Amino acid sequence: MDILTEALASMRTGSPASVRTDGRAPWGLRLPPVAGAGFHVVLHGACWALPLEDGAVDTYQDPIRLEEGDVIFLRDGRGHILADHPDTPAQPEETAEFCPGTPIGTVSVGGDGARTSLLCGNYHLDQGRPHPLVGRLPAVIHLPTRDGRHPELSAAVRLLGAEVENPRPGSAGIVPSLIDSLLLYILRAWLAERPAGDGDGAGWAAALADPVVAPALAAIHEEPSAQWTVESLAGRSGLSRAAFARRFTTLVGEPPVAYLTRWRMTTAARLLRESDAPLAAVAARAGYGSEFAFAKAFKREFGQAPGGYRRAAREGRAVA
Repeated sequence: MDILTEALASMRTGSPASVRTDGRAPWGLRLPPVAGAGFHVVLHGACWALPLEDGAVDTYQDPIRLEEGDVIFLRDGRGHILADHPDTPAQPEETAEFCPGTPIGTVSVGGDGARTSLLCGNYHLDQGRPHPLVGRLPAVIHLPTRDGRHPELSAAVRLLGAEVENPRPGSAGIVPSLIDSLLLYILRAWLAERPAGDGDGAGWAAALADPVVAPALAAIHEEPSAQWTVESLAGRSGLSRAAFARRFTTLVGEPPVAYLTRWRMTTAARLLRESDAPLAAVAARAGYGSEFAFAKAFKREFGQAPGGYRRAAREGRAVA
């Protein structure tokens, strides 16, 4: 069971949106907050990213220098500025010139100086109930790919650059698939950089490689309906119940039973959003022997009954 893939799939509520941005110095573009997570890939040239403070209009954090091949990921889709220099005034996104194109449209902004080309977009992720692996990420992740760092991510960036800068037959199908995969490459690269004990996220980096915790996580993800207990999960590792629970909680950030319940409810919510499975089948998949018990637990977790949740998701309304 690929836990990273499953964790992201549980949060996705739609396909990623993207656009190519061409800026010529002097240029600055103010990008508003988006629902989900934002990203930028520098295809050519260099620029600066100025992440805005949460909820602020013009108060930004330390500027981040982006070179060709760099990737920046904004976990919560916060507003930010892209510019050729931190001091260049930024114009609203709506005032930039948009040209439809294949495989994606192009936004043009700025004067007639040095050119920077980026692939910009956002992933539609449910931020209301993020998987803890994603929820514990820093607000902004900057991943340089120069000098041989993160070779898989670098290869994906080069492929994207080739398809976006020089579209050919098939690009319209290749680019969306590459952008979809890019999120996994970003998170894999970031997790690979986490040394043990290095703050938020280091626990998950260790958990996914831990010989005790990783198999327990895989078992929970693969069979959420199984009647798992701390004892049965600990038995798979050869540790005592107490030792296993301590290790799991330290790395994952919550006790085994709490994580099991979270994943069962996440699995149920995804089935309700994406399938026509009857409630009895959804309840069984989530490890509940009766619809009544499942509905009660689901409402406690999401604030509404399973049927109401499914209708809201189908109608495109916000769900808890």
